[in-house]
Amino acid sequence: MINHIESSLREAQTGLTNLLANPATLADIQAAAQTLISVFEQKGHVYSCGNGGSMCDAMHFAEELTGRYRKDRAALGAAAISDVSHMSCVGNDYGYEHVFSRYIEAHGRTGDALVALTTSGTSKNVIRAARTAKELGVRVIILSGKRNPELEALTDVYICTPAGHFADRVQELHIKVLHILIELIERKFFPQNYV
Repeated sequence: MINHIESSLREAQTGLTNLLANPATLADIQAAAQTLISVFEQKGHVYSCGNGGSMCDAMHFAEELTGRYRKDRAALGAAAISDVSHMSCVGNDYGYEHVFSRYIEAHGRTGDALVALTTSGTSKNVIRAARTAKELGVRVIILSGKRNPELEALTDVYICTPAGHFADRVQELHIKVLHILIELIERKFFPQNYV
């Protein structure tokens, strides 16, 4: 059993080491942070979405912005697209691939941003949400584990974090990226929290 634990931790470590060694991806993370800072400077809102574990990460990202991350500070306008009644209504009436795009259509405004997570890069509902966001002037930031040219063409920033053979390792890097984005946002607006 210990060998499986060690193997799992080594695989996670390799993913993080590869991320650290990739200047292009680090620049993409910086660009995403600058985009989100710009949204908040203009009093816009940030929406986040994903499926399964990625939805949990999207929810965690939003609550860290509206609640608190490390220290007390003012709330920032963010919401995860995770309302059960909305998703069951839209899923039933239009199909599951519309659950995120309909929310963006209803709430997204020019100058807002969508942070969407898809480990595969091929989630139909994420692609549709990115397309709708783009049409509305909502900036699009994607966190993915694989490159997808169709999705990438719809984004302002595409952060690709390949890791391991399965989604869990990608999700582990996504949560690290999301935490970094929150920290960079806080450092901009609440520098007193980092003295």
